[in-house]
Amino acid sequence: MKIVVQVKLLPAPEQASALEATLHAVNQAVNDVSRAGFEAHGLHGDVKRLRSACYADLKGCGLGAQAAQHVIKRVVDAYTTLRSNIRHGNLGRPGSKRRVKAESKPVEFRPDAAHTFDDRCLSWNYDARTVSIWTMHGRMKNVQFTASPQDLKTLVEHRQGESDLVLRDGKWFLIATCDVPEKPQFEPVDWIGVDRGINNLATTSDATHYSGRRLSRYRRWQARKKAEIQAKRTRSAVRLLKKRAKKEARHAKHINHAIAKDVVAVAQRTERGIALEELGGIRERVTVRRDQRAAQSSWPFAQLGTFIAYKAQRVGVPVLSVDAAYTSQHCPLCGHTERANRPTRDDFCCRRCGLAGPADVVAGVNVRDRARSAWVFVNMPQPA
Repeated sequence: MKIVVQVKLLPAPEQASALEATLHAVNQAVNDVSRAGFEAHGLHGDVKRLRSACYADLKGCGLGAQAAQHVIKRVVDAYTTLRSNIRHGNLGRPGSKRRVKAESKPVEFRPDAAHTFDDRCLSWNYDARTVSIWTMHGRMKNVQFTASPQDLKTLVEHRQGESDLVLRDGKWFLIATCDVPEKPQFEPVDWIGVDRGINNLATTSDATHYSGRRLSRYRRWQARKKAEIQAKRTRSAVRLLKKRAKKEARHAKHINHAIAKDVVAVAQRTERGIALEELGGIRERVTVRRDQRAAQSSWPFAQLGTFIAYKAQRVGVPVLSVDAAYTSQHCPLCGHTERANRPTRDDFCCRRCGLAGPADVVAGVNVRDRARSAWVFVNMPQPA
């Protein structure tokens, strides 16, 4: 499986100036190629046609051969992504304002957008923790970088392919692609059902709760600070809001990583698979009160599922997605499903058989039971 490892560059002032000039020049070239391709071919420019039209001009601007090739490929990849979003309806229906705007102008890239480097443009010295990288001013050697011991080990053993040079908040990073071998998936003896929510970020069928109370307090405090900063209505306030938004996103990402790591570790130790609810389109399907909209819209449910899936894939733990309908209203003992089975948000009490317990745990048990049934059908031999 392919993962990415981020390392932080520690360039000297003159090296940072050369990197910044290179990034701006390359992105200007990307915008020029994007406009030329859009004028000639619309949204359907390919590598061959853009290379014939723009390669000589890119070389004349001082770009190296590989840098010119990557500029063209970035443009083609951007339009491929745009066509895919249009085809799948992510930009609205035909004639919608958003879709017309996307189709009527060329794709534009930020001056400090990330750029791709391959092994011809970028070489690594892991022992000295330096890189040698192509710039508009020639090859620049001995650019220091830092990484954790675990990330450095992953780079040494599994780095393969291209790396992206990123400028973020005045700091330089290299994001390297690593091809990590997967462990073979084992046959699970049972399943762990995981119910995701807001008050309890995750609850397993083993009655393990990952409470969101502390996180809720943190988010309410951030919301109050955001309102105070917004009231100032200054440019510095806008910059501060962006900074705080990134900090809050990093905090949520850290919590999701910790939860996913714990769930996968338990599943691996007990040789069980992990069952998750299929929550696609939950924001469109589920309505909440006005005071709960921000909490529902801002918490990354899909991110937690993605983290669990890729961490499980690395260690060979099977993951299965099941239907999430009525998991918190269905009785796992008698099978009775009724809205009244959940009199409050935290409690479950079956109106038929009297089974009672925490609603999130019952939902996790239902997810586990559905995974058991689904796994039987998945592994059922083909009929003669």
